[in-house]
Amino acid sequence: QVQLVESGGGLVQAGGSLRLSCAASGPAFRFYTMGWFRRAPGKEREFVAAISWSGGSTAYADSVKGRFTISRDNAKNTVYLQMSNLKPEDTAVYYCAAVRFGVVTTTPEGFGSWGQGTQVTVSS
Repeated sequence: QVQLVESGGGLVQAGGSLRLSCAASGPAFRFYTMGWFRRAPGKEREFVAAISWSGGSTAYADSVKGRFTISRDNAKNTVYLQMSNLKPEDTAVYYCAAVRFGVVTTTPEGFGSWGQGTQVTVSS
């Protein structure tokens, strides 16, 4: 089972950028499909982005398309979420998730390992 630790969250003004990182420990990170989800106060957890274990396939929520980019560096056992043109509605706790040899999916049930989350706050 892979362990995940997110970092890079913080407070940013609307229109600004942040890059989240998710460091994975455990065997064979390169075989894990990775995802980012978020939970805003009072709301359900929602899908943000995912990248296949091969890196050849990605998926994004409509609300972040064109603003967020997911990528991975298998040499560093890390997946990234580059967030640009941030909006106050992007404020949430962001969670990294992983599933071994999984297909790219937008549902939380498709992932088996989760990090503790990192807070992103966007001020207007």
